[in-house]
Amino acid sequence: MGAMKNSRIQYLQAEGVVFCNDVCSVTEVLGHELNPDQWRLFIDLSKVSLKVVLFHKGNKFPSVPLAHAANMKEGYESMKLLLGEIKYDEFKWKLCGDLKDVALLLGMQLRYTIYCCFLFDWDSQDKKNHYVNKLWPTRTSLMPGEKNVINPPLVLPENIFLPPLHIKLGS
Repeated sequence: MGAMKNSRIQYLQAEGVVFCNDVCSVTEVLGHELNPDQWRLFIDLSKVSLKVVLFHKGNKFPSVPLAHAANMKEGYESMKLLLGEIKYDEFKWKLCGDLKDVALLLGMQLRYTIYCCFLFDWDSQDKKNHYVNKLWPTRTSLMPGEKNVINPPLVLPENIFLPPLHIKLGS
């Protein structure tokens, strides 16, 4: 594991990810108070890169980059590694990201699934009811082995926010 220092902030590198695991020092250097309720963790994982940024809830402060990786494998284990490295369990920020990233965080199977929604038990192959049924039952469980859940969730579903617009950082 390599390390780079910038004043009191230490950036580490593990398995192709450059990250900061001392968020308190980063916010302190920037002159911000780190109240986890006032910050949102944004994750953007694509086939070519990973970006993790903290956004201030009221947009009073600039975003705080926490991790970046080029050529990181898109998957559950990558998300698990990332959350461990930035000490997500210590802060339990609310998260936002696109639906694919949310599915990975919740341990759900990607691509060609019947129950692809983490909010409702919506059957994506029930074509005759897609535009007829307006109320689908709420999903009550994210238990591995049930309704396209293949891994234990890495975050609580109630900590997920869906952004109103698609946010893309970099390439």
